[in-house]
Amino acid sequence: MTSLARKNIALAARIVVKVGSSSISGDNSDQIAPLVDALAEAHGRGAEVVLVSSGAIATGMPYLRLNDRPTDLATQQAAASVGQSLLISRYQNSLDRFDITAGQVLLTAGDLENATPRSNAQRAMDRLLDLRILPIVNENDTVATHEIRFGDNDRLAALVAALISADLLLLLSDVDALYTKPPERPGAERISFIASGDTLPGMEFGSTSVNGVGTGGASTKVSAARLAAAAGTGVLVTATALAAEALRGEHVGTWFEPAEPPFRRLW
Repeated sequence: MTSLARKNIALAARIVVKVGSSSISGDNSDQIAPLVDALAEAHGRGAEVVLVSSGAIATGMPYLRLNDRPTDLATQQAAASVGQSLLISRYQNSLDRFDITAGQVLLTAGDLENATPRSNAQRAMDRLLDLRILPIVNENDTVATHEIRFGDNDRLAALVAALISADLLLLLSDVDALYTKPPERPGAERISFIASGDTLPGMEFGSTSVNGVGTGGASTKVSAARLAAAAGTGVLVTATALAAEALRGEHVGTWFEPAEPPFRRLW
């Protein structure tokens, strides 16, 4: 088996797509439809597609009359409880246009760190994909503790990609690609390609998101991309608005070259 090359992205058979809170909640909730268009296009050509979606807390906040992301754990859990069902409903309403059914999968880091729940998760995901269901994965924020405060769905997406042996991991954000330093700074240069094993010396990646609803940033995407690429999955980092172009194999974003088999396994 040969790892996926960038020129063959459109041929990827099993794909994990991760989208952040800021891209699909609040003022950007209308971006769910074009994202679903891109997922449905890949699904329609026969690919097995998994969506890892943040956004439960951000979606629930208005219903708890919160203007800012809560800082205490109990309120975060409450917002996630309200927001998760609404988020899935919004995705399903959009997927109905393509006669695609979503399946909700809620995970914590512990589910993937321990053999028995990890095996159960893998079996469930494989069966959902066999049935042509589109799994929508999120952290189980309502019961999570450490993960809800310090985790990020970029890492979760990388672990899911490794769990199901995905060909491609597409990490989406508000920025079109990775840059040598935060793109708003003078001298920032766009990075198109990162070779397998490249440690990116001298690069400066931001550690926070560009708004108050997400928890990730460029640094979390780099860490997640390295994790997935080391396990043999090709990774593309780009903007949510470019999801369709990315899945068609157009030359957008930053490509992390995957390790060739035999590659390092995570478990």
